[in-house]
Amino acid sequence: MTDLADRLASVDAAIADAAREAGRDAAELTRIVVTKFHPASLVRELAELGVRDVGENRHQEAVVKAGELADLDLRWHFVGQLQRNKARAVRAYASSVHSLDRAELADALDRAGEGAAPLDVFLELNLTDDPGRGGVAPAEVERLAAHVLTLPSLALRGVMAVAPLETEPRVAFARVRAASDRVRSIAPHASEISAGMSGDFREAILAGATHLRIGTAITGKRSTAG
Repeated sequence: MTDLADRLASVDAAIADAAREAGRDAAELTRIVVTKFHPASLVRELAELGVRDVGENRHQEAVVKAGELADLDLRWHFVGQLQRNKARAVRAYASSVHSLDRAELADALDRAGEGAAPLDVFLELNLTDDPGRGGVAPAEVERLAAHVLTLPSLALRGVMAVAPLETEPRVAFARVRAASDRVRSIAPHASEISAGMSGDFREAILAGATHLRIGTAITGKRSTAG
């Protein structure tokens, strides 16, 4: 617990430093701790340290952890690739989905939420030239945003992206900011940006990120790869 607390405090201090450098208030940033491949017991320790926003990449893990930790006041953020047939199951525990990248998935999430409170969603951008990677092409993000705005059970919050390894983070996040500006031209309220991970959250904050998805820098080395 001491090591975990130290890592959490170190990351929070670095977030505060980056926010000051950007002329921003760190209190306006949402730090999401991504716990992929870590047990529910670690999430419980994080909760004891004050963490409320937890991110998961895989539904199979997330649904088990959410069930085991239902006694805690946690907000679960689904940040991985999502299949349409898992939409209803994910809506049962997630407060937000950061990886909405196609109209068909938006429709599935909307149908699954009939009668429920709106689900916060972020449009995931693909910043590479590989169409096989998750995410919508930046040039198509406005079209997807316009579609999401027609779906009553989804609340469009903004955009999300992962900076490609082969691209300087500041360059990648400048593209994310530009895409965010275009989305806001048709949805002024959708001003949030989910960007920044363990190795590049400083650059993301400088580019305007509002939601930081930080894993290893807080949780430590993952216990398994599958």
